[in-house]
Amino acid sequence: MTQRVDLATVMDRLAIDDVVTGYAVAVDDGDWAAYRALFTAGGRADYSSAGGIEGPVAQVAEWLAQTMELFPVRQHLIVNRLIRLEDVAGAPGDSAEVRADFLNPMRLEGPDADGTVTSPNFVAAGRYTFALGRTRDGWRLTRVTVHEKWRHMTA
Repeated sequence: MTQRVDLATVMDRLAIDDVVTGYAVAVDDGDWAAYRALFTAGGRADYSSAGGIEGPVAQVAEWLAQTMELFPVRQHLIVNRLIRLEDVAGAPGDSAEVRADFLNPMRLEGPDADGTVTSPNFVAAGRYTFALGRTRDGWRLTRVTVHEKWRHMTA
């Protein structure tokens, strides 16, 4: 590999990481316009393993907006990101896949009467698979699939 190819690969990896982080922030902040902007025009999301829906990003964003109203406090932690870039004759191509684990604590209610926030009353965890494509506007999600492995609820 040449230094130019190495630099392009590093830049792609950083840009892809920004998309994955942007995904978590958009969902946690309820910024559904930002969520939709992370996807290509034909992008899809699949939350069916977590009891949700699968479909085009616009439809899924509407469903998420309604569903996440139940959880005024939420925080995605997306870790162990394994980025695989398409290899085209030793140079980065225009597609990538990311497998990343997640831990997602959420509260069904706001803070207690005294303003303190106790432990979350809902935690989900599992793995995401993000498929991405390079576009004129940079890397965008073509598909997000949630593979929920476990969840825990407290009273």
